Amino acid sequence: MERLIAVIGPTAVGKTRVSIDLAEKLGTEIISGDSMLVYRRMDIGTAKPNAAERRGIRHHLIDILEPDEDFSVVDFQTQAAQLVAAINAAGRIPVLAGGTGLYVKALLEGYTFNAVESDAEVRSRLAALADRHGSAYLYGLLQQASPEAAAGLHPNDLRRIIRALEIHQLSGEPVSRRRKTDGLSYDALVIGLTMPREMLYRRINQRVDAMVERGLVEEVARLLDAGVPPDAQAMQGIGYKEIALYLRGETDLPETVDRLKQATRNFAKRQLTWYRKMNYIQWVPVDEFPDYEKMLAYIYSLVAGKFSLE
Repeated sequence: MERLIAVIGPTAVGKTRVSIDLAEKLGTEIISGDSMLVYRRMDIGTAKPNAAERRGIRHHLIDILEPDEDFSVVDFQTQAAQLVAAINAAGRIPVLAGGTGLYVKALLEGYTFNAVESDAEVRSRLAALADRHGSAYLYGLLQQASPEAAAGLHPNDLRRIIRALEIHQLSGEPVSRRRKTDGLSYDALVIGLTMPREMLYRRINQRVDAMVERGLVEEVARLLDAGVPPDAQAMQGIGYKEIALYLRGETDLPETVDRLKQATRNFAKRQLTWYRKMNYIQWVPVDEFPDYEKMLAYIYSLVAGKFSLE
């Protein structure tokens, strides 16, 4: 089996730094597992590592699409699997860096996906429901119809919610199903970073404040001025949707920042719920180490024990 290291956990827990440090120590490459990092010019709101932070380490599936293009879990699964194979063939173990729970789970567990053709009438009916009742209403319908599919989506991600409901209504099946064989598709070490919820929420609030100070409002304004549609898939990401509402004059900035913090905290809570179903994760409690270097040394020891690097 091909080898893979995954570093996952809730947003703002510190996955990016650990992934980069680990990849540097191993002399390998990073595959992003984040559905938002694929988009160019969306840097601040996605907490995308800049060139200096990447330290010359090759990062895959970052800045590969324009913000008005779509990207699906199937796209990710296909491209990531090819990258894992190529990096293994070069004698290295790739590091899958965090991100979107459904993407990571689909890759690790070898999901297969329903081949259901799109039905314009069904999609139109669902879109009309969203217009009347809002995306939260449709998300609630998806939670009832396919809880696992709903857990992997953000409640504002209307396009994916509609597609998931469309698949369910047309086929009577959930969006995805596990492959028939048990276990993982890779010889994988899955490291999960965690910390007490109060500590995590503090970090989330601080990160949101930092994003606004760095120019998140200006970033969203530039995207909209460049012609990126407000209903584009990328613009439904946390931060972008809230700031777009502010730029349209529907909220003031303090309220917008509060909404963004709450949405991010809710997202982190959903991520933790999602990851609890993945019983193969080796959890690393960040707060229980006296300093970062000792935590990194412990993570490296897990890698060395799993793959016999000596």
